[in-house]
Amino acid sequence: MPYILPETVSKAREMDLLTYLRNYEPDELVHFGGNTYCTREHDSLKISNGKWCWFSRGIGGTSALDYLIKVKEIPFLDAVERITGQAAIQPPVFVSRNEQEKHKVLLLPKVSKNTSRAEEYLAGRGIDREIITFCLQTGRLYESEPYHNAVFVGLDKDGKARYANLRGIGSDFIGDANGSDKRYSFGIPAAGQSSTLHLFESAIDLLSFGTLLKMEGIDWRRDNLLSLAGVYKPRSRVEDSTLPAALKQYLADNPYIRKVVLRLDNDPAGRLASHTIQTLLAQQYGLVSTTRLPPQGKDYNDYLCIRRGLTITKRREKAPAR
Repeated sequence: MPYILPETVSKAREMDLLTYLRNYEPDELVHFGGNTYCTREHDSLKISNGKWCWFSRGIGGTSALDYLIKVKEIPFLDAVERITGQAAIQPPVFVSRNEQEKHKVLLLPKVSKNTSRAEEYLAGRGIDREIITFCLQTGRLYESEPYHNAVFVGLDKDGKARYANLRGIGSDFIGDANGSDKRYSFGIPAAGQSSTLHLFESAIDLLSFGTLLKMEGIDWRRDNLLSLAGVYKPRSRVEDSTLPAALKQYLADNPYIRKVVLRLDNDPAGRLASHTIQTLLAQQYGLVSTTRLPPQGKDYNDYLCIRRGLTITKRREKAPAR
């Protein structure tokens, strides 16, 4: 069996798709608008901000290697050799990160006229239908087509869509739409002004907590709810860490927040994240914060499913938050 050194594979993974196409397949690259491109063969494959997503297939990645394997269906070893071989003959001119992020444009998948699959998917995970309807009506949730992913939309303080997370219905696909700004992750503000913010790892956990409040007869919109769009991974030393981007932005936009309740996952990563965030909130903002792990299960959707007697849905690990 052919063998490729690990350092050769690592070198191949360093090349992003935009750099690869500009240098080695320029005729395949089509400018879509701003800093966004698509390919001549697949106009639903968008390249932006260092990432690419093939919306019509519900797959994506960051590197040219991902593209050659997932889209062109080239065997792994052949794909590595293609990238490294071309780079050896003609060293690539890399597209800088600043150039790629200069004009960040959110590319939302097409909206499906029918939302029944997304509604049934969330109801199957225990989410209250009134809460699902609220999210649909306020533009925080929709169903995409043609692959019918559930799309969770993050809005800025002016109500403009700035972030979107896609979750496969009946598949394990999870990914952010190209151009997503994680400073504006999925959240639901309090119906009135509240000084309390509840923090979650994912939109599903946030909606699960709202459902649990309703089950207890409590107004689910009495406080502010915010998800982090993934797992927050602090540095080894607290003093070298920074708060998640979504939390920093929310505190900047809502200076009346005085208390943060951390409802992250009940696992080593979630507990470490909670400890770090609590420490930073006290040091940098002088805010009171508490940790409230789910009483049962790994996260709040697990706990909701246990309460409702539903099967717990196991998904792959959430993407990292920034």
